[in-house]
Formats: sequence, C-alpha cells, structure tokens
Amino acid sequence: MSNTAKTNGERKRPPPVKVLSGQLRTAENRGSADSGDVFVIRPGRGRSLSVSLVWMQGTVLEVQLDRDTVLLMDETGTFAVQGVNNIPRGKPCLSQGKYVMVMGVIQATSPEPVIRAVKMADLSELAALHRRMWKLEVEELQQMMV
Repeated sequence: MSNTAKTNGERKRPPPVKVLSGQLRTAENRGSADSGDVFVIRPGRGRSLSVSLVWMQGTVLEVQLDRDTVLLMDETGTFAVQGVNNIPRGKPCLSQGKYVMVMGVIQATSPEPVIRAVKMADLSELAALHRRMWKLEVEELQQMMV
C-alpha cells in the first residue's frame, strides 16, 4: 500500500476557498458530497465554483459565547460563525473589533451566511493591510480555480 493511500476512516476534503459573505449569500446548494454540503458561487462572467470549506476574513461585530457564535462583517456584509468555543487558541479572536480569519464549513447561505469554524486566527496586528488585500486575494484565487 502506498503512503498516499487513505484509510476507510479518512475523508478527503478539498482545500478551503477564499470567499466574501456576499458571494455566499447568493450561493446555490447543490446537495451533499463526501465532505458535506456543496454550494456553488458565481465569481463572475458566467463562471461557477463549487465550495464546501471556506476561508473568510472580517471584523468581529458581536460575540455570543452562550450561543457559541460570533457575528463578523466583511466589505460585502455580515456572516455568522458557529462553534467558536471549540477552536484551539481561538479565544483571543473573540473580542469585538478584532479583525480575524476563519476557516470553516458552510452551514447556511440565506438569509445570512453561517459557517461552522474549524480554525480562527487574529489578524488585528496588521488589520489595515489584511483588509486592503483581502478582496484582491479572493478574486485572484477564484480566477485561478475556475
């Protein structure tokens, strides 16, 4: 058996796709796959891209630890992140005004995008740079993937 062979218990998940909340708000659910629900976003010019694991960035607007949720905002709108209490080293990200990245699985797209967090990181130290670059990073990655 080769080193790259997968055991029965392992599931292959595609890498995360950088997206904006506005793109998720208009995404279409295309049903389930081995790695969870698959959604289709339209990056533009008649193109489409299937996503289930996403990478998003935004500013923390509200923290609801009793509901295991934070509300974030990027330049295209708001989105909710669930499961934040279970993220290793995620606590520093859970303060209003912090600029954070979150990687997670799409749970819902409408009326507001909801993702279940897998990873979070505080990007506040260089927030101005990260904010300026984020939309360009999203566009570049999506162009390369389609």
